[in-house]
Amino acid sequence: MKRVLECVPNFSEGRDRSVIDRIAAAAAGVAGVELLDVDPGAATHRTVVTLAGEPEAVVEAAVRAGKEAASLIDMTRHSGQHPRFGAMDVCPLVPVSGITMEETVELARELGRRLGEEAGLSVYLYEEAATRPERRNLAQVRAGEYEGLAERMKDPAHAPDFGPTEFQPRTGATAVSARNFLAAFNVNLNTTSTRRANAVAFDVREKGRIQREGHPLTGPVVQDADGNPVWMPGSLATVKGIGWFIKEYGICQVSLNLTDLSQVSLHQAFDEVEAKARDRGIRATGSELVGLVPRSVMLDAGRHYLRRQQRSTGVSDRELIHIAVRSMGLDELGPFREEEKLVESALEARKRGSGPAASAAEGRGASPKPKLVEKTLQDFVWETASESPAPGGGSAAAAAGALGAALATMVANLSSHKQGWDDRWEEFSKHAEQGKACHDRLLSLVDEDTAAFDSIMASWRLPAGDDDEKAAKDKAVQAAVRNAIEVPLQVMEVALEAMSTALAMAESGLKASASDAGVAALCARAAVLGAGLNVRINAPDLEDAPLRDSFLAKASELTTCAETLEKKILAVVDERLAENSHTQG
Repeated sequence: MKRVLECVPNFSEGRDRSVIDRIAAAAAGVAGVELLDVDPGAATHRTVVTLAGEPEAVVEAAVRAGKEAASLIDMTRHSGQHPRFGAMDVCPLVPVSGITMEETVELARELGRRLGEEAGLSVYLYEEAATRPERRNLAQVRAGEYEGLAERMKDPAHAPDFGPTEFQPRTGATAVSARNFLAAFNVNLNTTSTRRANAVAFDVREKGRIQREGHPLTGPVVQDADGNPVWMPGSLATVKGIGWFIKEYGICQVSLNLTDLSQVSLHQAFDEVEAKARDRGIRATGSELVGLVPRSVMLDAGRHYLRRQQRSTGVSDRELIHIAVRSMGLDELGPFREEEKLVESALEARKRGSGPAASAAEGRGASPKPKLVEKTLQDFVWETASESPAPGGGSAAAAAGALGAALATMVANLSSHKQGWDDRWEEFSKHAEQGKACHDRLLSLVDEDTAAFDSIMASWRLPAGDDDEKAAKDKAVQAAVRNAIEVPLQVMEVALEAMSTALAMAESGLKASASDAGVAALCARAAVLGAGLNVRINAPDLEDAPLRDSFLAKASELTTCAETLEKKILAVVDERLAENSHTQG
């Protein structure tokens, strides 16, 4: 999975567009980072910037933006409605895909150190990156805001984690964190009563409502021993919520902040609001997602609603997202566009130079070459047949493997829908998910194989004038050769895994699809053997003999396994085809 990190720095400037643009441009100038959104607010005098991309590049972009903010923003002249205590007020890092929270914490601490050393900012770490329990909560870290910071910093207990320990009047202080993804999510109700929408919001939000004796609205407030109101918590931990009326749409919404999507997902929140609304005679008609979420959030929702229908979840990502959108009515108030709502899709659109994300920042040169897997089948075949040496056998092997895995997945999905097999849908769904994981990975390896070839060619073109250049070139060549062996080895491993799905479907899937399971095995076996040839042709260039021998041994083992498994699958297919022939005869 591609590693993607999001960063959402907030700057204490929301009115001077020239300052905002310079800060945004500083971040957008880093290769590997895309500027997804710049949202200034005049009343709050604050701008929220959204960046995403390769983790290390995102950290670099945040440092550059912090430096620019430190030089342009003067906190001695700042006032606004939003809590704040610094020029670069907060800077959270959020893992999107391919990166753990533990890794994100380390990156946040590295970011804090660099902002302190390179931008001269006083940095406090909070939430998951906090080094002290009392600093996990941002409100505690920022208590007293900018106006109280000078006095607080006199206390050694309130010394920053990085940067100057003395109060910096111009820049104040910056809070850096690692946190889980949060989402602003509104559920539409078929009512115009704000009071009833609030009642549903109080039912679900973690804070809940004040407990009353007798009547829940007019009864006397229940108090604890100290005379404080007693609160009845709602059903969803980590969730904040309120009800409001939207004049533009003529409906009420339950407006939720899902502060930790790892605790309460989008679909869990929708289902809970739907249930609580129904209890009050109200219907949830749809929903609205404000801002962006990782693609995995929508994929999880799609799988959830398919499971509720007792349908296979091993379908395409496109279908999973479609099911999620339709199940939660995310397109009720307007079209649901992936490039506007999903982080990864926004990144892809930005790189293609299309979609709303593309206009968020100036381009940095020519658009990247389109992926092979994004071409039509005809164009892919034509490009393979051209005079260019890439794509070649490695990419073709990965493509064949992807087709084999897709066929095995198809048989699993068809089997999960067979009339009379309703009690087996989960069995086939698991096989379909395994096959889907294989064909998704093999599709990515189609382009990775061509990229590996391009890296070898680029390494051979490096200069080698003096000893240092020769050493650097040799190191680059060996790294590229190793990668050009490891990529086809991955093709072999994943294609072999796809063959296990084909075997399961040949044995227990729809008898009418036995031939499809056989073709799946043939395609996957071709992928294993074809990728094995790529390993063998690249191995002689690897100077590390023990590693070279281990690679070749692994390739030989995988080839033998594939040939053995192919015979087993085809024998099962032959037997089931014979059964079909006898039945028809």
